This record gives sequence, C-alpha cells and structure tokens, in this order.
Amino acid sequence: MTDDFESMIASFDDIESMLQYFIEENHEFLSWIGTTVENVDEGTMTLDVPYDEKLTNTRPNANGERADIHGGIAATLIDTAGGLSLRTTLEEPFGARIATINLNVNYLRPATGDLSATSNVIRAGGSVGVSEVTVESTTPDGETKEVATGQGAYRIFRSP
Repeated sequence: MTDDFESMIASFDDIESMLQYFIEENHEFLSWIGTTVENVDEGTMTLDVPYDEKLTNTRPNANGERADIHGGIAATLIDTAGGLSLRTTLEEPFGARIATINLNVNYLRPATGDLSATSNVIRAGGSVGVSEVTVESTTPDGETKEVATGQGAYRIFRSP
C-alpha cells in the first residue's frame, strides 16, 4: 500500500467510518440509495438503507399503504454486505480486490420499510470467500421481518 493510503486509513476512528467513506467515495449507486454502515466486526457487518419511494416498484395504493421496495435493492445489499464483510477478515482490508463470482437471493416477503442486511463470512480462503446475508425490513406497524436471504461467493484478488 502507498503511504498516502495508509495515512488515510489511520485518520479514521473505526472501521465503520472507513467503510462508510469507502462507500460514499467509490460507490455512487450505494450512496444514492442511502446505504449506511451500522455495525462491523471481524467476519460480520450490517448495512442499512432507509425506505424511500424512489426505490419502490410502484406508488402507494389508494389506501395509502406504502409501496414495496424493489427486490434489486435487497439483492444489492446482499452482494455488497457479503463482499465488504470479507474485507474484515483480511490483514489489509483494502489491499485486495473482491469480485462477485455467484450470488443467490431468496425473497421471502415484500419489503415495505427500512432495510437492514447482516452478513456473516462463512469462509475466507486464499482466493475465494463465501458470505451469508439476511435482509430484514420494518413493517408499517414497526415490526421487523426477514424479507430476503442470500449467499455470495467472491473471488479475492490479494496484492502480491
């Protein structure tokens, strides 16, 4: 790593702040949907996306009920949280590139509120890692329910 990059990393108080900066500076789509880093530990992390009508399939119905969030947002969270959580297992979290090899998403029910995706690393090998992710959403009455689960396999390109 370069000295500039190492000093930039050292300027952050915690890994959550560093990952939030990484998202905001390098992933315009994730910033646009409002992605925030909520919790990070070795091999696990949580990303949140607030409910926003721009992320829904349709507009609210005549009864004023919220429209469902498009399933692609949950898939994006599964992919992103799965890959970023792998970084927490690396000696140099940003000293490697990570690319998705395979992504599996199982939709359980419509998402009608804020989304929260929690990823757990299953294996971080020398060149391939696997993460499992659960996405939850709050219902209009405040209850939290699982709306999707998924698993991602990722190619880890470590620096020489």
